[in-house]
Amino acid sequence: MQEAVDFAAALNQEQFAAATAGAGPALILAAAGTGKTRTLVYRVAYLVAQGIAPDRILLLTFTNRAAQEMLDRAAALLPGNGLGMPWSGTFHHVANRMLRRHAPRIGYPCGFTILDQDDARGLMSACIKEKGLKAKEFPKREVLLHVHSQAQNREIALRDAIEQHFGDHEVDGDLILAVLRRYADRKRELDAMDFDDLLVYCLRLLRDHEDVRLSYTQQFQHVLVDEYQDTNEIQSHMVDLLTGPSGNLFVVGDDFQSIYAWRGADTRHILSFPARYPGARIYKLETNYRSVPEVLNLANVTVACSGQPDLFRKVLRPTRAAYHCPQIARLRDGEHQARYVAEAIRNFRRDGYEADDIVVLYRAHYHAMELQVELTRSRIPHHVTSGIRFFEQAHIKDALCLLRVLSSADDVLAFERLLALLPGVGAVTAARIWKKLGGHFDASDAMQRMALRQALPKGAQARWAALEPVLEAYYAEELERDGGRAVGLFVTAFYETYAVDTYENAETRLEDLGELQVQLERFESVAHCLQDVALLTNLDAEDDAVGSSGKVRLSTVHQAKGLEWPVVIVIWAAEGMFPSARSLQESEAGEAEERRLFYVAATRAKDELILCVPEYRRMRDGGGMYCQPSRFIEELPKETATVRRIGYVF
Repeated sequence: MQEAVDFAAALNQEQFAAATAGAGPALILAAAGTGKTRTLVYRVAYLVAQGIAPDRILLLTFTNRAAQEMLDRAAALLPGNGLGMPWSGTFHHVANRMLRRHAPRIGYPCGFTILDQDDARGLMSACIKEKGLKAKEFPKREVLLHVHSQAQNREIALRDAIEQHFGDHEVDGDLILAVLRRYADRKRELDAMDFDDLLVYCLRLLRDHEDVRLSYTQQFQHVLVDEYQDTNEIQSHMVDLLTGPSGNLFVVGDDFQSIYAWRGADTRHILSFPARYPGARIYKLETNYRSVPEVLNLANVTVACSGQPDLFRKVLRPTRAAYHCPQIARLRDGEHQARYVAEAIRNFRRDGYEADDIVVLYRAHYHAMELQVELTRSRIPHHVTSGIRFFEQAHIKDALCLLRVLSSADDVLAFERLLALLPGVGAVTAARIWKKLGGHFDASDAMQRMALRQALPKGAQARWAALEPVLEAYYAEELERDGGRAVGLFVTAFYETYAVDTYENAETRLEDLGELQVQLERFESVAHCLQDVALLTNLDAEDDAVGSSGKVRLSTVHQAKGLEWPVVIVIWAAEGMFPSARSLQESEAGEAEERRLFYVAATRAKDELILCVPEYRRMRDGGGMYCQPSRFIEELPKETATVRRIGYVF
């Protein structure tokens, strides 16, 4: 038999006050690195130690793994490991558990089917075909599923979600709406739900059936929610409805780490908590166990400069000894930045840090293209968190295959990939056309271009017509030495529409293609570019073959949330890059979200933090522009960071 848990001894004063909070609503504001998970674990253990039966506790998290880890740790604290089985897991997991009991109340059998991603894609394809459409003549099923998901999670009308995704692009909104409605009807006919439906129907169950809701609010004496700042509309409403008359709602989060607005998270849910739950007690976790004082000082300044009166003010307090200030590296341009980062990594390795102690963070994946090239050339092992290196991404390979077709009349693989972008053209059709052309396609030959057009299915001929001027311009304007312009013409004439119809993250992919145009200016010819890319991708393949351990990590800030490293290097900390110009333009709340991203980036660092500020950026038109340091850099007091203007040659 284990001894009773000494909560006061195991926790600091802030954590103890939160974990042992009395009845009623409580908001635990857990700043970065302050022991959020530890506090939740001890809260669960404390409730059970106070005599609350485990099945009267509901623990909602954003991953099942997080819930299980918390329960395992709580069980280990209790005498006899007698935690039992609280209701716990993700919102989707808990919603599924409730729907299995009560699905008939919303017109489904309890044995309803849950569609996985492949099932959902297959069903959407069937709905497209039912309307007499061909997949390549209509937005891809993945795009339609994304639009449908956005409507569900944001609780907006399907038509509004369609307009938000496609914007000014020419699409048949009525036809898309008809397909999405048919998809919803088919799910009903099949007694099936997709992933989003679990939340939608659970919320409907709780809203429309008071007896069901009351049964759960009476059962759950305590509701605990992790990462509350990341809840979307549906999740926030579910929490409100499941909180019983006692109001024992214990939510943990940090308004300044809310960085997922693009997928529906709304920081207003945590900010409005005291107003929605009058009398709620607020506990702040501000003692940081992760970072050196100098990193925390920079993070505190970033929060203080926000100027937002509705934020919950928190000041990170260090537990570690003083070290040295973060560095701001002023660099010439992106190439210089890449060389500097590679050298910095080598220096940190010489100082005793392991490769996987180091991370390079960036606002968007395309920011890291030059760095990926430099690290590959320098044979510095690295791992891209997305899992796909820049030149291996489908949209980049699509653009490069155009250049390959223009550069070689015998590149059958590039020819078939290019044709596969056209509606109604698959691998078999592309191979047949190649054979019909004699196993040779000279794009500079008008007669061969005409023969190709005539060999295409009728549905593909109009789209090919949009490409022909690009081919003509390549030779007429001698773009063999200006591959960036060739790719730009390709994107404008053809690929932008293709991307919007094909990818749910079309804007991000188009940004990548813009960066490709910029980088092509570095090469004296398209041929040299293609040769270099082929060599680099082969080197990447060799590097990837040995796995991801023992490598420097490259990651967006979004993907790094919740993680930490001894050494953090942030690249492109310049206006328009970080903060993102697009984010600033799209929303009034854009700057606030970007500031939170910067804060998250800085607080990943345990020991070393380097912020890289290139002073010049190449542009798509072959020119360039001078960059101003990020506004988040400019506002830092001089004593916050050491500014170093790095020499242009090592």
